[in-house]
Amino acid sequence: MSLPQAPLLQVPLLQVRGLARSYYGVHALRGVDLSVLAGRITGLIGPNGAGKTTLFNCISGLVRPDAGSVMFDGTAITGWRADRVTRAGLVRTFQIARGFPRMSVLDNLMLYGAAQPGERVWPALLRSGTARRREASLRQQAEHIAERLRLTRVLHAPAAALSGGQKKLLEIGRALMAHPRLLLLDEPVAGVNPTLAREIGEHLRALVADGISVLLIEHHMDTIAALCDPVIVMAEGRHLREGSFAEVAADPLVQEAYMGRRR
Repeated sequence: MSLPQAPLLQVPLLQVRGLARSYYGVHALRGVDLSVLAGRITGLIGPNGAGKTTLFNCISGLVRPDAGSVMFDGTAITGWRADRVTRAGLVRTFQIARGFPRMSVLDNLMLYGAAQPGERVWPALLRSGTARRREASLRQQAEHIAERLRLTRVLHAPAAALSGGQKKLLEIGRALMAHPRLLLLDEPVAGVNPTLAREIGEHLRALVADGISVLLIEHHMDTIAALCDPVIVMAEGRHLREGSFAEVAADPLVQEAYMGRRR
């Protein structure tokens, strides 16, 4: 008679341990621990000032943490430059969409592709066959992403002419040009009408189905409830609670963090 085998533990795609960061004596992160599994949309919530964006900045290489470690797919990436983190497959977006407002949607997308032919002087000046082929490949990739995100009809419009929701989609599209394995999304539906917010949610589910994992900051609780499992709650620079949306929403500590202690 064979004994039942213990279930295999899934190794987290992202592991953060003891991450700390201060600004002028103010502690933004106070030793944060969290893990993100592959193949999921993980929610990251908390009141304003909880440290969520600072955490993203430290993970993605924009800010160097004072202490702690970040592991991505088994590799220590603590303190790496943002461009190196991106090349490793960990890509973030921003709450306020970035990019070049006077450039077209197509050019904005192409600009975020890897191995740009214009990054080196001589290929850019000589317009070699290799450079032309790479530019054509980037254009094809950008057009595919625009079609996927339903941006084809505004492909040649300047980014400044897009609606708020379309700018959020363009921000996601730029991230996709970097071939991410894990997307860190900072409030992708903030300021977006409910219809487009649902559309963005559909896009995120499709990305996960294609093998891209997501860690999502969002203040719209209906979006978190619809998309995320698990949900991680931060408060005062710390990991406070983790579980399903229903579990964290019912937790008195989470309610206190959002609403304040009752007198």
